[in-house]
Amino acid sequence: MSRILIIGAGGVGGVVTHKCAQVPDVFESICLASRTLSKCDAIAAQLKRKIQTAQLDADRPANTLKLIRSFKPDLVLNVALPYQDLAIMDACLAGGVDYLDTANYEPMDEAKFCYKWQWAYRQRFRQAGRMALLGCGFDPGVSNIFCAYAQKHFFDEIHTVDIMDCNAGSHGHPFATNFNPEINIREITQRGKYWEKGRWLTTDPLTVHETFNFPEIGPKEMYLMYHEELESLVKNIRGLKRIRFWMTFGQEYLTHLRVLQNVGMTRIDPVNYQGRPIVPLQFLKAVLPEPSSLGKNYKGKTNIGCMMTGVKDGRRRKVYIYNVCDHAACYREIKAQAISYTTGVPAMIGAVMMLTGAWKKSGVFNTEEFDPDPFMDRLNRHGLPWVVKHLKP
Repeated sequence: MSRILIIGAGGVGGVVTHKCAQVPDVFESICLASRTLSKCDAIAAQLKRKIQTAQLDADRPANTLKLIRSFKPDLVLNVALPYQDLAIMDACLAGGVDYLDTANYEPMDEAKFCYKWQWAYRQRFRQAGRMALLGCGFDPGVSNIFCAYAQKHFFDEIHTVDIMDCNAGSHGHPFATNFNPEINIREITQRGKYWEKGRWLTTDPLTVHETFNFPEIGPKEMYLMYHEELESLVKNIRGLKRIRFWMTFGQEYLTHLRVLQNVGMTRIDPVNYQGRPIVPLQFLKAVLPEPSSLGKNYKGKTNIGCMMTGVKDGRRRKVYIYNVCDHAACYREIKAQAISYTTGVPAMIGAVMMLTGAWKKSGVFNTEEFDPDPFMDRLNRHGLPWVVKHLKP
């Protein structure tokens, strides 16, 4: 049995804490830490078992190191802001503890999603005999594992991958984001990017779109975006010729986003307001609904999966692996909406993989670099069952 320190008490942090609490044979002791202690205490009050809570400003490695030395975790699970990834990794190295996150680092002053900063820690973690697992949410995370599972069981070479993320739910608000508004909007408004024939190609934001008929949902318009798992999958999937990421958006959402962009509310550079600098996107985050509050009235489902083509024994194959998750069912179980649930459950499973030794190496890794089978088994057991469809190439 192990001790886990969870950093971050937003929607995903709540799911991770609930799901870890459901697996006492692995997680003997849990500490939930956040800048706002009351958020941690509110999550702790929902649980059937007792956990510790702590106030933590994770921007400073010294603060995190102090908590690590006090609580003595076997693993730090980071579901705080991506800006804090490197500071928390530094604290883990100083404290001699393993690390896991769900989203890659990005600097505050530039909307740039890139693994280069965290991959630069490989040698330091290897020399310390510690492990860091990056991007262990759903996408990235499970999307990578779906590809690894297909590579292991269905293909000799995977030639194309289309990762497709559909949220067909309705939360009742005119405009809201399903996870941290600041991170969400930075991600959506950057240029699209995909990999084809050995090079990266870019597109204007949300200009390339297609319609796809999602199982249990129906036809939805999906838009080409850049997502960080593309960067690692290009390196780790055999025979890859093209990989793209798609996400669905309703027209009402896109209209609101376009207006906010046009009036400057999505800017990430400071502007002067009444003699003091403010960042418009951070102000917008403050007035939008808190993502963790959306679950109560959320209806509908998500479908996230990977459509893959390639060859097996010289014959062409096409395989679609996906999960469908119901917003209302998530709320009934742990008072969360499906976007938080589909990120938090894989983070908990990744922690199980590391703490039980199913996935254990020294260094910095992405999820597709490990045996996918035990993780896929846990998805079925912990609320995210998956489907494999073999289609006509």
